[in-house]
Amino acid sequence: MRSPFGEKFGVPRQSGLVASVEGQVELLAPYDDPAMLEGLRGFSHIWLTFIFDRCVGAGWRPKVRPPRLGGNAEVGVWASRSPFRPNSIGLSAVRLLEVVEYPRPSLRVAGIDLVDGTPIIDIRPYVPYADALPDATGGFATEPPASQLQVRFSPRAEHDLAAFDDPAQMRCVISDVLALDPRPAYRRGVEPERIYGMLLAHHNIRWRVTPSGIEVVDCEPAADH
Repeated sequence: MRSPFGEKFGVPRQSGLVASVEGQVELLAPYDDPAMLEGLRGFSHIWLTFIFDRCVGAGWRPKVRPPRLGGNAEVGVWASRSPFRPNSIGLSAVRLLEVVEYPRPSLRVAGIDLVDGTPIIDIRPYVPYADALPDATGGFATEPPASQLQVRFSPRAEHDLAAFDDPAQMRCVISDVLALDPRPAYRRGVEPERIYGMLLAHHNIRWRVTPSGIEVVDCEPAADH
């Protein structure tokens, strides 16, 4: 997976929550045969099966604390989408934007919730009549999380945005990601003196929470890029 998310912090907690975030699924040998992509263009979405490779070494837990329950209440791991699972396997439904055959086979996708470099182990088409179940119930996650905070950019951040190839798209991605408040649940609240940072599109995005919402402080290139 080629993704703008350089680290776990800031990644949307489910696929589809931030539709503006795009990525690329690179197909590596021996799975880069263009014949394997035939018929895929007719589908609007695909399922990506992947490995939570950043969490494998941390082991798994029989009970976890989902962010949707405030990070305090516990549920069984099978009732969650926690990455700390016995099998370390994840599943995401993403929008298929383009099937690319040349110069190398790949898939342009959007609405991703994966860190850059995540190993993809399978790709399957999303089939609406089978995969979208209108009478399904969502347990403790009945509705998608709403955007919670207004996002504004400081003069310094506005200046930094101008250096991106597509400043408008980058502004949209940053705003959509931060509006969902990626902080851990126990840190929710106003913290005007605390500066948070996340690695996005090879840039360090620094921001803080103020009484009026989130202020993006600056967007500087990461040191290793």
